[in-house]
Amino acid sequence: MQYDVVIVGAGPAGLSAAIRLKQLAAQANRELSVCIVEKGASVGSHILSGAVLEPRALNELIPDWKEKGAPLTTPVTSDAFCMLTKRFRIPLPVPPQMHNAGNYIIRLGHFCQWLAGQAEALGVEIFAGFAAVDVLVEGGRIAGIITGEFGRDKQGNETPSYQPSVTVKGHYTIMAEGCRGSIAERLINHLGLRTGSPQTYGIGIKELWEVPSNQHKRGHVLHSVGWPLDGRTYGGGFLYHLEENLVAVGVVIGLDYQNPHLDPFEEMQRFKTHPCIARVLSGGKRISYGARALNEGGLQSLPKLTFAGGLLAGCAAGFLNTPKIKGTHTAMKSGMIAAEAIFSALQGEMPAELHSYTDMIKHSWIHEELHAARNIRPAFRFGLLLGMAYAALDTFVLRGKAPWTFANHADHTSLRPAREFHKIAYDRADGVLTFDKLSSVFLSGTNHAENQPGHLRLRDANVPLVHNLPLYDAPEQRYCPAGVYEIVQAELGPKLHINAQNCVHCKTCDIKDPTQNIVWVPPEGSGGPNYNGM
Repeated sequence: MQYDVVIVGAGPAGLSAAIRLKQLAAQANRELSVCIVEKGASVGSHILSGAVLEPRALNELIPDWKEKGAPLTTPVTSDAFCMLTKRFRIPLPVPPQMHNAGNYIIRLGHFCQWLAGQAEALGVEIFAGFAAVDVLVEGGRIAGIITGEFGRDKQGNETPSYQPSVTVKGHYTIMAEGCRGSIAERLINHLGLRTGSPQTYGIGIKELWEVPSNQHKRGHVLHSVGWPLDGRTYGGGFLYHLEENLVAVGVVIGLDYQNPHLDPFEEMQRFKTHPCIARVLSGGKRISYGARALNEGGLQSLPKLTFAGGLLAGCAAGFLNTPKIKGTHTAMKSGMIAAEAIFSALQGEMPAELHSYTDMIKHSWIHEELHAARNIRPAFRFGLLLGMAYAALDTFVLRGKAPWTFANHADHTSLRPAREFHKIAYDRADGVLTFDKLSSVFLSGTNHAENQPGHLRLRDANVPLVHNLPLYDAPEQRYCPAGVYEIVQAELGPKLHINAQNCVHCKTCDIKDPTQNIVWVPPEGSGGPNYNGM
């Protein structure tokens, strides 16, 4: 299959790139073939975010989005920011970066479905349910992608339903897979694109609830810091009131936490028991659950954005603005800039590497935003209180123009030995306000063909038992929010069992494993969660 441009990932970046390419082609009265390969069963099925959308990029891409029925129906009406103790809520001034006037609370999966409709109306071809598993290299440059095979069993043998991989060729390829994209990460490592600070990540865990109308305040946004996390662990909670009595509730926890006994899923469950959160959820019904890693490294953790034949866009590169807790608008803008750089190249000599893309990013409002915010996240390595103090200094006094830039560190290096910490006593799920991992995974709609080759692979099968278990008390049992990793007792001693069918594709294991022994690779296309507007 041959196209002018191949895009991996039907998220905000990939869809915006496709739409912008077709807009430019129409303006120039030129034919341009564009396709998107998406591993989810449908557009939006693997998309998860808080999410509050700043419509800046959307206004540039589709100025008449209201007339075209974009699902932005809940403008933010009020903001609140607070510090939580176990029993109390202490109101704090809302930081300028978190002011949401003019923004919208959205369900990002539904928004991506709408964007996909706009793209298809322009002639973009979208292939959902096909996972890109490798790149095609011709003449020393990326010349497209190769999709995964279907119908192999766990031993790698062909079954009666076997279908071979498909090669999708393009003059240029945009990697827009999202945070910790599997192909993008391989390219970053293989081509040495990570030349600055390591990327650092958080894990976002979210539930969608339907609550009684008298407890619902449409358009209200609440962010919190403090409890249930300790003062050395970066993170916070959120509560967003959407339309139709829906509330999105969740936590984001920095994956540079030190205590191997910490369980992000259980911290999320504890967060809901705080009086100010429980008061909203009481009498309500949980209708969906999901988890996803997110980039937190900012400007200094961006890799080199281009390579021969292609480029990185959106969260595959890491454009999220951490102090804002927003990345959709920057992802969309990066996709639009990628489209402009590629379209210009297609009109001329078609250079192998699009250095112009990097230059255009540096002269865009993306760079301006990330430069001003670059020191706030890494300052929290000193703890919550000192981090907040520095954030205030950087925001109000230095105004993001400090003559220094703090470095980030790789999250997998931060775990300390289990003997240095007390185990955390998490309460048993009550099935009303708090829940266990397996019932939560059920609500995510996650499904994988059971007899397919495993997509969670160990470089060394001995490491979990001879290293992680004695030193860190097998932290993979806790940092995974889906109960994928389990230490079981066998006749010959403990054994690591991998419940790959539970995987919600959050990528946390690929990031947090202390020896980087776990490798996440795409399963068969359409496998994974099936979110409905998360």
